[in-house]
Amino acid sequence: MENHKLNDPDFDQPTASEPSSNNTSQQSFFSQLPPKVTFVIGLVGGILVLCTIGFFVLLSIFLKGGIGITSASNPSDTGLAAAPSAPTPRPQAPTGAVPPVDKTDHVRGDKNAELTWIEYSDFECPFCQRFHPSMLQMMAEYKGKVKWVYRHFPLSFHQNAQKEAEASECAAELGGNDAFWKYTDAIFERTTSNGTGFALNALVPLAKEIGLNETKFKNCLDSGKYVQYVIDQMNAGAAAGVNGTPGSFLIGKDGQAQLISGALPYEQIKAALEAALR
Repeated sequence: MENHKLNDPDFDQPTASEPSSNNTSQQSFFSQLPPKVTFVIGLVGGILVLCTIGFFVLLSIFLKGGIGITSASNPSDTGLAAAPSAPTPRPQAPTGAVPPVDKTDHVRGDKNAELTWIEYSDFECPFCQRFHPSMLQMMAEYKGKVKWVYRHFPLSFHQNAQKEAEASECAAELGGNDAFWKYTDAIFERTTSNGTGFALNALVPLAKEIGLNETKFKNCLDSGKYVQYVIDQMNAGAAAGVNGTPGSFLIGKDGQAQLISGALPYEQIKAALEAALR
């Protein structure tokens, strides 16, 4: 993963042996000012210099494409802090065991497909929202060759993400695997992301919209029965190496897993799949 580095600019400094007339007049002027005024002028000047440097640092990062995944320094903790990362991270080995796919998982595609793509995601993560259409494209172009498994990783600073994850589980309970994916697709289509992009009071109406029993869904959501399930999924993903969203594992025909972090462009997803199929 590349780091964007900025070189310190070189500044020409006048030497003590080469004083200018301007420097002499400036020194005379400042020597006549009260100490408090001199201090204030120096403080303001320092702040302006720092702001100028900060502006050019941010501008340089922006121009170089320094936009990455929403990540955390301590992913197993529910108090995560966002940090930018490289937009095209390289596949890495998992840091722990990737939980195997079982009957509790939500699987899209042929369950007997050669490849498995496990995505740990957050309904309010803007990068996850950007990544979702790429995953849909993957399923269309690699039909029968790869299955997509969705798991929860709701970051704490995305205020509605935990409850939305629980709501998707209630959808699955009442309507099965198809209802889970319909509900998931709808949230990613409608949220504006970044924490509260999909209102919590819209979770029950959305369930009704996709054909689920409104009362039963509300009772399920209000009960909090899936709170711990969502947290457990997140902790298991963190133990395997996920430190931000989206965080994915591509499992090859040989059963070996590679960790792929970030919202990869589709061409990189495709290249990873082709390499795994070979």
